[in-house]
Amino acid sequence: MNAAPADQIRLLDVQTLDARLQQLAHKRDSLPEHAEIESLTKDLTQLRDLLVAAQTEESDCGREQTKAEQDVDQVRQRASRDQKRLDSGAVSSPKDLENLQREIVSLAKRQGDLEDVVLEVMERRESAQERVAELTERVSSVQSKIDDATARRDAAVESLDSEAATATKEREVIAGVIPADLLKLYDKLRAQQGGVGAARLYQRRCEGCRLELNITEVNDVKAASPDTVLRCENCRRILIRTSESGL
Repeated sequence: MNAAPADQIRLLDVQTLDARLQQLAHKRDSLPEHAEIESLTKDLTQLRDLLVAAQTEESDCGREQTKAEQDVDQVRQRASRDQKRLDSGAVSSPKDLENLQREIVSLAKRQGDLEDVVLEVMERRESAQERVAELTERVSSVQSKIDDATARRDAAVESLDSEAATATKEREVIAGVIPADLLKLYDKLRAQQGGVGAARLYQRRCEGCRLELNITEVNDVKAASPDTVLRCENCRRILIRTSESGL
């Protein structure tokens, strides 16, 4: 393949831009904010699960407390009715009086037991409420950190994308004047050779594979026409000659 020396030199400019685009893409994918957001999101998910569990416990305790207070109220009302019957003198039978008095005592004990249950449930509910408040604050704090990291990531991505867009436009301009067959070969080699399709020959060394040409290869390069598109014998990349090739 033949191409004007100037077009071959332009390949180095394209290669530089492609390397820059590759660096920008890698930097974009490896922004520290990505890992930070992922880690914080995992923490947030766990905290939200704990918060839901605490809220469920608090809700359950609320219903349990309401039920226990209703039970206390029912016993209190019944004891009040019995006491009124006793105080009214409406019950004259000794046996009935004894039974009524026994029931009042039993209800008082029952009321005390139920009030203890209410207190125990209230304590559990208060503990659950404190847990809900704590977890709510932690969820808010982690969410704030995620929002901050997201804003920093988005700003960094926007900056990198802007720089990549500029480099892409520059590449299009330069690539637009390079012969299609030469550019096609370069792109093919770049895909095969880890992103480097063309390398400068500097002081008899290929900057693609970093290996120095032997004397036979140097003589072949010297004998080649300036229009000849050379390939490195070691890495097979396009070898670009410049004034610093050391020939």
